[in-house]
Amino acid sequence: MSDREQFNRHLVHPWADLPSLGEDETTPVVVRGEGVYIYDEDGHRMIDGPAGMWCMQTGYGRREIADAVAEQIMDLGYSSAFSVINQRETELAARIAAATPGDLNRIFFTTGGSTAVDSALRLCQLANNIKGAPRRKHILTRDRAYHGSTFLAASVTGKERDKTAMDLLQGHVHFLTAPCRYAFPQELDENEFCDFLVRELEDKILELGPENVMCFIAEPVLGSGGVIVPPADYNRRCWEVVKKYGIVYIADEVVTAFGRLGHWFASEAVYGVVPDIITFAKGLTSGYVPMGGFAVSDRFMAEITGDAAGGNIYSNGYTWSAHPVSCAAALASWDIIEREGLLQHVREVGPYFQSRLRSLADSPLVADVRGTGLMAAVEMRLDTSARGAELLAQDYALGELVDHYCHRFGLLVRPLINVCIMSPPLIITREQIDDMVSALRQALALAEADCAGGLG
Repeated sequence: MSDREQFNRHLVHPWADLPSLGEDETTPVVVRGEGVYIYDEDGHRMIDGPAGMWCMQTGYGRREIADAVAEQIMDLGYSSAFSVINQRETELAARIAAATPGDLNRIFFTTGGSTAVDSALRLCQLANNIKGAPRRKHILTRDRAYHGSTFLAASVTGKERDKTAMDLLQGHVHFLTAPCRYAFPQELDENEFCDFLVRELEDKILELGPENVMCFIAEPVLGSGGVIVPPADYNRRCWEVVKKYGIVYIADEVVTAFGRLGHWFASEAVYGVVPDIITFAKGLTSGYVPMGGFAVSDRFMAEITGDAAGGNIYSNGYTWSAHPVSCAAALASWDIIEREGLLQHVREVGPYFQSRLRSLADSPLVADVRGTGLMAAVEMRLDTSARGAELLAQDYALGELVDHYCHRFGLLVRPLINVCIMSPPLIITREQIDDMVSALRQALALAEADCAGGLG
């Protein structure tokens, strides 16, 4: 039985399309990776446009990470953070604390981004209960935000157009307008749009009562919602409003940390924000093994520890928390990023990446090109009068068509309905960026020809 046959017979993938479960004939079966490239079972080479899922920072085939993992497995293949301390977790925590802004010096390790967000939200709930503010339960988030797929993380996710009937937390989660200028229908310039968004945030806080609001959680750049880059002062101004009312600010840097925007963390370095909590994952280990976590401020923890703790414990953790092998992979990835100057490389090559992608705006299928650093989105739209379910079906078909042609020309993209997401490994060169854009341009041209009669 072939890999595809076994996949169709036995597997359920994330975001599985239930009507067509077991009928996949197009998803590539990949067998190896090297640098920025992955190879399918037929030996066809493709640039990994999304870097796995925003995570393959140092690229594929890194012997240094493999050696560090193998050595750690032989030295200490597992230790439980519930009962002992391992040397790799202390070393990694110290490095992260040195790179985070302000006094975010306390690190909690999880299994990935979703569990990092869940764990951070649970810490906020616990803190308010300890401090005698049990009514502080309301969470502010944004439309088109993505924070994960565990229950709390999924509940604060505002990704649009997902065809799902899964249950979510109701009543205490409030979605604000996505800071996406392209999708906003009113005729406002960027400054006016930013004013509107910040005013909406403050109005919602006042409507709920500041004493009832637990936190505001925000990706500096909304990743899986379509690489939404907010107006220039948006993040800083939202942070100022939130702090004005004594509300916890959580920066979800699962995507933007560890070099994606040219810094270890983007919150302060790029946006002038010092959050109370930063969640992270993905690029921490360069995608080689699962790991995530959060960094929390000393000031935050001082209010709920020692004599102030009231005898309480933070009853949250995972079998794989602070796994020594994951920590070893993260430390090896960190060493590569430092040794090869990849943060500076991203700051230098990022503008070229954005400029080359913007050249695709002359395609009739391209509605918007946006991004920052090494993350970008090309949004596509047919010139059609379709609305509602018909438009959604057309958008899905268009995204799948462009994705199909990209494979042919040696590029893997991540189609989010009608949006091509790209966030290549940090090691990508200008020549490889040119190859990415050339492949996408050819794919758009063939898709345009196929769409001459419309999609449906």
